[in-house]
Amino acid sequence: MDKKDKVTVPNFLAMKDRGEKITMITCYEATFAGLLEESGIDCVLVGDSMGMVVQGLPNTLPVTMEQMVYHCRTVARRLTRPLLIGDLPFGSYQVSPQQGLENSIRLIKEGRVEVVKLEGGVNMAATIEAIARVDIPVMGHIGLTPQSYHRMGGHKVQGRRTATQTGAGAAPGSRERVIEDAKAVQDAGAMGVVLEGIPLDLAREITALLDIPTIGIGAGQYCDGQVLVLHDVLGLSDLSLRFTKKYGDLRSAAVNAVDDYVREVKDGAFPDEGHSYK
Repeated sequence: MDKKDKVTVPNFLAMKDRGEKITMITCYEATFAGLLEESGIDCVLVGDSMGMVVQGLPNTLPVTMEQMVYHCRTVARRLTRPLLIGDLPFGSYQVSPQQGLENSIRLIKEGRVEVVKLEGGVNMAATIEAIARVDIPVMGHIGLTPQSYHRMGGHKVQGRRTATQTGAGAAPGSRERVIEDAKAVQDAGAMGVVLEGIPLDLAREITALLDIPTIGIGAGQYCDGQVLVLHDVLGLSDLSLRFTKKYGDLRSAAVNAVDDYVREVKDGAFPDEGHSYK
């Protein structure tokens, strides 16, 4: 797609058909949203990862619906071209398909997103179907699902073990279950699915199996697209994860800039006449 063209859901789907890689990145506030508007990014995700990135939490579980609506609306004010996707946070859709539908409507109306995203596969198929039935585009998220933090015992790679190795059939976290989840998400009407924290050969198999685009994060190079956290891409985060790559070093630049400001104030060099009113 041309950098100036508006990315819509049909555009998103067509990119898989023609073999064009899809780019997605997270964003949580207006200043960065304005920068992304000037870039060539295809999709912007207001993720519940804000809990860890912005709020300093150990996981995403405490993030509320009110916080998601607020941050989605803030990002939406500065975006016109990229496709805007918003996460349904933990507790906003797990109770029932009706709850998921009502909160999806809220994220569309109040948060001004164009697509809602939720975690889960087989167990969330009915909720995905309920949301898609009323023409709200919905994206799935399977594999390492951060809202399953406690069941997984942390953020652990999924799909490495087969059902034979687990001894429990297609148990959650097994290779077979991840494939079942992918099929269930597509069959329920999702327009795409995030594959997180799974082996690259499994992601390749799922990507070939599905008609809808797959977006990888920690899932290797064979997905239809990739998503990363903006703060990791810019080098603002102090985390070092295997699947992330720093494309800048804004953390050092920011610390140096503030240090320069502190020094000039201490020395009396700032403000000077050029930065004062007469």
